[in-house]
Amino acid sequence: MRKNHESDETLQEAVGLFQEAVPMFSVLADANRQQILIELAIHDRLNVGQLDERIKLSRPAISHHLKALKNAGIVGSEKQGTENFYFLTLQHSVNLMRQLADAIENSCFLK
Repeated sequence: MRKNHESDETLQEAVGLFQEAVPMFSVLADANRQQILIELAIHDRLNVGQLDERIKLSRPAISHHLKALKNAGIVGSEKQGTENFYFLTLQHSVNLMRQLADAIENSCFLK
């Protein structure tokens, strides 16, 4: 039972952060996207063709997953010539997860 206004504010902060993280959680729930992230973590920057050599998905499927990851802010891209190279952009996601973990801890373990 929450006993004061401060605990209600802390809970609302946790709920807001969780809602902000839902798109990230949804994107990360897919095993194919997880594999793409692992390959990008290992190799720093890859294009669709290079990912196609490492992952058993079609190029259109890889492009679809990269678009979802990019929209969630987990992957970035840079055009070099005619190729787009993809790389991890996890700073915002990691910060959000830290804030969410802190908010959950603060709201659930208030004394």
